[in-house]
Amino acid sequence: MTELTPPYLAFDPATRQLQLDPHEPAFFLNPYDAYGFLHGVSNAFYWEEFGFWCFGGFDDVNRLLRDRRFGRQNPAGIPDSRGIGQDRSHLRAFDGIEANSMLELEPPVHTRLRTLVNRAFVSRQVERLRPRVEALAHELIDRFDPRGPVDLLPAFASPLPITIIAEMLGVPVEMGPQLLDWSHQMVAMYIHGRTRETEETANLAAGEFADFLRGYVTERRKNPGDDLLSLLISAQEDGQKLSEDEMVSSAILLLNAGHEATVHQTGNAVRSILAQGDDPSRFFTSEEATAATVEECLRFDAPLHMFTRYAYQEIEVAPGIVVQPGQTIGLLLGMANHDPRAFAEPQAFRPDRTDQKNVSFGAGIHFCIGAPLARLELQVSLKTLFERHPRLHLAEQPRFRDTYHFHGLETLAVGF
Repeated sequence: MTELTPPYLAFDPATRQLQLDPHEPAFFLNPYDAYGFLHGVSNAFYWEEFGFWCFGGFDDVNRLLRDRRFGRQNPAGIPDSRGIGQDRSHLRAFDGIEANSMLELEPPVHTRLRTLVNRAFVSRQVERLRPRVEALAHELIDRFDPRGPVDLLPAFASPLPITIIAEMLGVPVEMGPQLLDWSHQMVAMYIHGRTRETEETANLAAGEFADFLRGYVTERRKNPGDDLLSLLISAQEDGQKLSEDEMVSSAILLLNAGHEATVHQTGNAVRSILAQGDDPSRFFTSEEATAATVEECLRFDAPLHMFTRYAYQEIEVAPGIVVQPGQTIGLLLGMANHDPRAFAEPQAFRPDRTDQKNVSFGAGIHFCIGAPLARLELQVSLKTLFERHPRLHLAEQPRFRDTYHFHGLETLAVGF
């Protein structure tokens, strides 16, 4: 636990008010020093820069993710806290996607959407993808320049998950760079301190993304295939099907979620493993060891550090902390995964730990629907990478992006 107050933050123990600029390099490059300090003084605090109460204790985060008195859906009549001002006419296309996204909805609509999408998703039997993921990992590694250095993010971490999810959905793999571009522009909406330009760019990307997918939905209706888009079209629950808007939103969610976090987690995991020194392949000697290593990577340096919820009623969230209907709370997943009350030596990378658990995929009804696929991709890709290149090493010190609450690297240059 960090004993001294990090110089870039101010904390008032009487009011539990935290002043901490999320764009402060000393923080976003290594948030764990701040988390360690906060664990020592208060796991719950009012983060002034965000304007809401945040919770970073593992038990609190795990509990609040499951508490149905909180949710993702904006309560009726309460201005959307993600908006810049009250006028959202310039976000019509983006809001249209969000309005039908199961990530932003609550039961009963969420239940119907998730049941339909999950049925199609599970019907693919994620485990059957293992040989394809392994073959793709080898293909990408074969393309590395043996002279090095190689930036693993564009050469390996990004193309693998976007190729897999594009193949699953049945959209052209060669569209990968464009899909990534649209996704990055939309995800920028969730970064602290966004601008009007960010919003307009995201709205344009959302419109283009939706138009692209509508064309493929129309084609799959005429000529269904063995792909996720065809399965989404045919999936039914009690005679109900997904509307076209719901299908497009679901496909965009699966494409965005199907690669964004996995790319960050792959980079973070490689960095974490290489930081341990010696032969990295020692962490992948069996299926059990590989699975344990991936779980520790997910705990140790998660790709998403904040997830927000709306309160649906007046709630005393913790002693002395009362939130009103419509107010936002922040759940700090990265901080929870380093809670010394939940983990022995939380700052140590220990795949063999007996207290292995994490909230990196969330919990409750919004638990990440793609978690099985993400785990499989991480297990296969990391094992393949380090078996092929056991002398892999950092060619330069990697640097994290200024994108809190997403936590990922700008570059990951490695040599062999």
